[in-house]
Amino acid sequence: MKKAKKRILLAVTGLSPQVVTETVYALAVQRRPRWTPTEIRVVTTAEGAERAKLTLLSSRSGWFERLRREYRLGPIEFDEKSIRVLQESGGGAMKDIRTAEDNEAAADALVEEVRRATADPEAAVHVSIAGGRKTMGFFAGYALSLYGREQDALSHVLVEPPFESHPEFFYPSREPRVIYTPPPESRPVDASRARVTLAEIPFVRLRTWLGAKGFEERAGFAEVVESLQRGLNGDVVIDYDRAELTIGETRVYMAPAELAFYAMVARASESQGGAPYPGMAPDAILARSFKEEYSKINAPKLDRGRTEKALEKGMDGEYFLQKRSKVNRALVRALGPRRAAPFLIRKIEGSPEARYLVTAGGAKIRFKG
Repeated sequence: MKKAKKRILLAVTGLSPQVVTETVYALAVQRRPRWTPTEIRVVTTAEGAERAKLTLLSSRSGWFERLRREYRLGPIEFDEKSIRVLQESGGGAMKDIRTAEDNEAAADALVEEVRRATADPEAAVHVSIAGGRKTMGFFAGYALSLYGREQDALSHVLVEPPFESHPEFFYPSREPRVIYTPPPESRPVDASRARVTLAEIPFVRLRTWLGAKGFEERAGFAEVVESLQRGLNGDVVIDYDRAELTIGETRVYMAPAELAFYAMVARASESQGGAPYPGMAPDAILARSFKEEYSKINAPKLDRGRTEKALEKGMDGEYFLQKRSKVNRALVRALGPRRAAPFLIRKIEGSPEARYLVTAGGAKIRFKG
């Protein structure tokens, strides 16, 4: 995998903006190999945004700039425009996530942020779910599962007591720095001795299963999940009237002859355990089955005369394998190699006679029209 030109850290935060600097420290200083973001984006509530601006970005405190200079991290794009404030469904900045409507709005916003970040093929996206309410972390992680690619990652940063959520702790300093635990103890502790642990979280990448709806701008969380579910559980539909093959929500473009061949093998897979390979000797029965499927297709460019001539003595092995190859290429082109795999026309291994079938990954195959 080639090194990404752009590295985006997308973090959800609440009332503890420290998770941003803690995560940057864990990734860019502590991790091996180091992963220094070129850009930071923060998604938070109205109060979370105010706290982030005052503690991380203000000229007086500026803990983000302190971290960057102290550890010589180089330029990182992060300013007030990088902080995205969640919006209530009725408009206005969201103060907290309290209602079902707030949850829905937060989910939709996080799906949109992750979709945008992962739309750039030159970027690697690291999503941190360390801050904010649990629902925010869940939605951010789920959104990355929906859109994440091989180069993307998910993590949670862990900070040991007494530094965890301490209002004066933002990262382990290079030199000793004394801060005090909350009253009544008010015990002095050294921030340079704090331990920060980056817990990287494995996740399932479902991007290749998303239908077109999943990539539409402003498609909401519920819509995208529903689209994915249809893609995962969707039937294989061979529609003769429309001369098309659809798998879930995805249309697979292929010529009428290839559609007829796929229909022939799919039908044989259900009734006979697969279509027999004819070998070099033309097979009249196989040719007749193919022509029956071909005759049902309602398409303006059907060349029935040419098909009859090509198969007048039957279907031979060369014709069979040629059609199979074209069908499988169309499936891979439409679905991608991983998603297409269950729907390809495959040879049955170990069979006494060569046979080919479509398993469809357990999905139902429907013939329409």
